[in-house]
Amino acid sequence: MGTEKTAFETKRRLAVVRQEIGEAAYKAGRKPDDIRLIAVTKFVETDRILPAIEDGITDVGENRAKEFVDKFDFFTEHSMNKHFIGTLQTNKIKYLIGKADLIQSVDREGLLREIDRLSIKRGVVQPILIEVNIGEEAQKSGITPESLPELLKLSSELPGILVKGLMCVPPVGDEVSTRPYFSRMRELFERMKAYEGSNIIMQELSMGMSRDFRAAIAEGATYVRIGTGIFGPRDYSKA
Repeated sequence: MGTEKTAFETKRRLAVVRQEIGEAAYKAGRKPDDIRLIAVTKFVETDRILPAIEDGITDVGENRAKEFVDKFDFFTEHSMNKHFIGTLQTNKIKYLIGKADLIQSVDREGLLREIDRLSIKRGVVQPILIEVNIGEEAQKSGITPESLPELLKLSSELPGILVKGLMCVPPVGDEVSTRPYFSRMRELFERMKAYEGSNIIMQELSMGMSRDFRAAIAEGATYVRIGTGIFGPRDYSKA
């Protein structure tokens, strides 16, 4: 597909996504501006990302530390808000501290302590979200809902981090089957406000992807993470 046609298709899909976000928000009695759209750029080349930026995308999300680093200068040049949304290994944290505007996939004590240690060392406070395994699936990352309060208590003792809310990836399904999980996340999010303090603010609820973001908006998502819906199917052979 030619460059101009690719750019046109990206902007066309983005317009559809924005319209659907607006419709879902109004249906839920919310303002469209209350939902931030993160363009998930995993395996998407910068020349394919640029049309979305030109069309007003302000937030991008990467799943892999190496790809985040490779695109960092490009994202910075275009004043993007940079999110890390993938499974995070402790030895990769050093590449993200002070560079990611929000690390959304923190789910265990070891990650918290390493983020805190490196943040203090570099003189920054790193914003994060706690990832919850809302479906309690063995193959997925994320802390269990029952263990979340303990992790938040630990977070309150770590000055190098700022917890801004929660994130989840529910079991794969359609709008109907995923909505109960989003509902549970909203209830959990509201309960966790009891743990707010100097470095914990339950402000952001990141949930919903291309297949189910409308249900997530209906249940209170403040961030939706959409890749395929904007950029089309990915070519994983180039990974």
